[in-house]
Formats: sequence, structure tokens, C-alpha cells
Amino acid sequence: MKDKKIVIPGGAGLVGQNLVAFLKRKGYSNLVVLDKHKANLRVLQSMHPDIKVEYADLALPGAWEKHFEGADAVVMLQAQIGDLHEEPFVRNNITTTVLIIGLIRKYRIPYTVHISSSVVESVADDHYTNTKKEQEKMVLESGINAVVLRPTLMFGWFDRKHLGWLSRFMKNVPVFPVPGHGRYMRQPLYVGDFCAIIISCLESGIAGKVFNITGLEEVSYIDIIRQIKKATSAKCQIVHIPYALFSLLLRIWALFDSNPPFTASQLKSLTAGDEFEVIDWPSIYSVQPTPFAKAIDETFNDPEYSRVKLEF
Repeated sequence: MKDKKIVIPGGAGLVGQNLVAFLKRKGYSNLVVLDKHKANLRVLQSMHPDIKVEYADLALPGAWEKHFEGADAVVMLQAQIGDLHEEPFVRNNITTTVLIIGLIRKYRIPYTVHISSSVVESVADDHYTNTKKEQEKMVLESGINAVVLRPTLMFGWFDRKHLGWLSRFMKNVPVFPVPGHGRYMRQPLYVGDFCAIIISCLESGIAGKVFNITGLEEVSYIDIIRQIKKATSAKCQIVHIPYALFSLLLRIWALFDSNPPFTASQLKSLTAGDEFEVIDWPSIYSVQPTPFAKAIDETFNDPEYSRVKLEF
């Protein structure tokens, strides 16, 4: 089993970087990572020179397609998470999926793990949510042998967005703004636990199902900020500002930054009040969940990986 050839399109981001590290710790070595983020591919290759890493624009046919031949499994991680415009979401969430499903069929790859998102059940209405819904539907209707995992907001090593960005911002400002009261409930998922679930799927071959993978602890946004501040020893002052002002500042920021780390639409999603299903994934996948406070500490204080930075 450890000789399985596993192809990971979109594997240079948060989940992919963690997944490679956890797969290698489990003894897997025949790994192929395809991604179009050159800088983050270099980071991955520097840490794991023994695996196959290749630049690939997965929205365009190309030489990268040859890596699917002879593969035993595919972990579909390619996704556009943030942008101000619709086109990148369509290109990187929909067009790439059309090509990859075609390759899975062409080479009769026996197993696929598709990483969807909890947003497909969200009340949010934005480019990310809408294209992830369409992407998941394509996988489920494709006929390929696949399991679909819907994680909630994730954090962990190599997090260049979300909690990782918040921690870096926190270290560099004297005042850290929080929108409104800050008591927006989140169900953050530790990416280390999520990678253990993916590996469990690869080993068990569970298929034909959709699983909502949610953090087991409900934590308010303000408490997440406080935990990050504690773990990173940041000195900033946490200050609450009105929601409307916070949203206005994000819109002004977007006028000067073509790829802002946090957008007004993401703020809307943050405060939407979604509550996602919690299933007994520790029993289903035989994975021991990591307590939130411990996971935050590992994220920012791990001696091997917490100092590794990806490009935004």
C-alpha cells in the first residue's frame, strides 16, 4: 500500500503541504504534486526532494497530464479560495475539474478523494461558494469512484491565509481590529486531523459518500484571536470596531490590493451564522482529534514546520 502512486493536483497549498508531510511520515513516497504556484512548489520541493513536484496550469491541457497514467489514487485539492473577480474561481474550480475528471476516466484511476468545502451548505452567496457547489456536483455526477470530504475553515502549518495571515498581521500592528462583538461562532478544523482523515480514506477506499468534516469544538472568532495572540506572544491590543466600518475599510483596501488577504465577502461569510453538521469522524476514520488549544500551539510553535512560510 505504501508504494501507491498518489497524484495531488493543487498540492502546494495549505492542505497539500501538510498532506505530503503526513503521508511521508506514514511511509508513502510515490507522490506527485502538481500546482501552478512556483514559489510554494519550491518550498515543497526543498522540504521533500524525494517526491515528484511539477509546475502545471491545471486549467490547460499539457505535459502534466502524463502523471495520471498508472496512478492508484488522486487527491483533488485544486481550488481558488480568494479573489475579487469571478473568472479565477471558474477557471481554477470548474475548468480544472473537467480536465482532471477526464484524466481519471481515461487512465481508469481506481480511487479519488475530492476535497470540497463546508461552504456548499452555507447561506453565503459568493464566487467561491457557488463554484465549489458546482465542482462537487460535477464529481458526484461523474461516475468516478470517489469520496467527497467537506472541511470547515482549516488552520495549521503553512497557513498563509486565514489564521496564518491573522497571526502575521497581529505581530506587526499595535492594534488588532475585530468586527463588531466578535462572537461569531466558528468550527475550525485542524489540518493535521484532516490529513489523517484523507490518509484513512486512501487506506480504506471508502467511496460513494459525502462527509462533512467539521471541527469538533465551537469557538468564537474573538476567542480564536485570543488563542493566536497567546500562542504567538503578540503584543497588540485587540480593539472592537463597528461592523460597517470594518467592511468599509476592507473595500477601501481592495482598491489598492488586487489580491487582498481578507475581503468584504469573506467578512459577510464570517458573520453569516452558519452551523455545520458534526459527525463522529474520529470513529469513522479512527482519528484521534487534536484539542483546539493544542492544535493552535502546534501550528505556531512546531520546531520543524511552524516557521515555514508560503507565499500569499
